[in-house]
Amino acid sequence: MAKKRSVSPESPEESRLVTPAAQGDEERFDRIFRPLSFDDFIGQEKHKDNLRVYTQAARKRREPLDHILLCGPPGLGKTTLANILAHEMGVKLYVTSGPVIEHKGMLTGILTRLERGDILFIDEIHRLSPAVEEFLYPAIEDFRIDVATGDGAFAESIALDIRPFTLVGATTRTGLLTKPLQERFGVTIRLDFYPVEEIERIALRSARLLGLACDQRGAKELAQRSRGTPRVANRLIRRVRDFAEVEGSGKIDHAIVELTCERLGVDLAGLDEMDRRLLGILIEHYDGGPVGVETLAAALAEARDTIEDVYEPYLLQQGFLGRTPRGRIATRKAYEHLGHPYRGETKQGTLF
Repeated sequence: MAKKRSVSPESPEESRLVTPAAQGDEERFDRIFRPLSFDDFIGQEKHKDNLRVYTQAARKRREPLDHILLCGPPGLGKTTLANILAHEMGVKLYVTSGPVIEHKGMLTGILTRLERGDILFIDEIHRLSPAVEEFLYPAIEDFRIDVATGDGAFAESIALDIRPFTLVGATTRTGLLTKPLQERFGVTIRLDFYPVEEIERIALRSARLLGLACDQRGAKELAQRSRGTPRVANRLIRRVRDFAEVEGSGKIDHAIVELTCERLGVDLAGLDEMDRRLLGILIEHYDGGPVGVETLAAALAEARDTIEDVYEPYLLQQGFLGRTPRGRIATRKAYEHLGHPYRGETKQGTLF
C-alpha cells in the first residue's frame, strides 16, 4: 500500500526549496534518481557495506532479512535503501506510513498479502497509534496476528499465521519510538548528512540521468548549497536545469548554479531566506539570545513545532544555532555568516 505524504501548499515545508521533506510531485523524480543496487548508491559506505553482508547472508540461508530500523533526518535515503533491499533480495516491497495505518484492520490487510520474504516499509513509524503498534508486535516476532471475530459476548480472537516477512521502519524522530518497538528490530542504522564530495558525485549522477551536461565546478557549487542532503541536491538540480535552459547554454556550470541560487535565495552554506531571518532576529532583536522558542516563534509568526521541526535541525547541526537552558542563541558562526560583529559570550549561557 503506497501513500504519499500530504502537505498543505501553504505549509513552510512545501514552500522551501531547501526542505529535506518530500513534496507534492517529488515521487516521479525520485523514481528517476533512485538507485536500485548498492553499487549505484552513493554515500553511507559503512551502513551500505553492512547491509550488503546482511542481504547476502539471508540469501544464502534462504531466509527473510532481519527487521531493520532506519533513523535520521528526511532526504538522506531511507526509502531508497528499502527499495534496494527489496531489489537485492528479489522480493516485493510494500510501502506505507505510520499515519496512514489508522486501525488494526488496515494493517491486517497489508500483512496477509505479504509473501514469504517480502519487505514491508513503514515510513514515520514513530507515528503508529499505540493500538496498531501493539498489534504489530506478534506479527514481527512470531509471524502471527490475532484477528477478532464477532461482537459483544460472541467476540473471540483467532490466531492467524502469516508468512515470514521483513519490517523496515523509518523514522526522523528516534526519541518518539517506544522502547518495546525499538527492541524488536535486529538492525538499527542511523544515517548521517553527506559530505560535499559525496553530494557532488550524486549531483553528477543526477545530471547524467536527466541528460544534462554538468562540469565538476558546477557540481561542487551545487553540492555546497545542498545542506548535505541528496533530496535537496536533486531538487536544486531541477531548478538549475530551468535556468540553464532559459538563461544559459543548457549546461550546468559554476556560473549558472551561482545565478540560480542567488535568484532562489540559497546562499553558500545552504541557508535560505527563512534561515537567515531566524538568525537575524536572534542577533538584531535579541542581542544573539538566549531567547525562548515561544518568543522566537511569535517574532517569526510561525508555530513552535515549525521552528523546532522545520527550521532548527540544520541550523543546529551546522553550528549556526545553539540551545541553552535559557533558550536559543546565535553562535559566532551565525554572526560571521550574516556579517555582524560577534558580541562575545557574555550572557548566552552554556550549550547543551
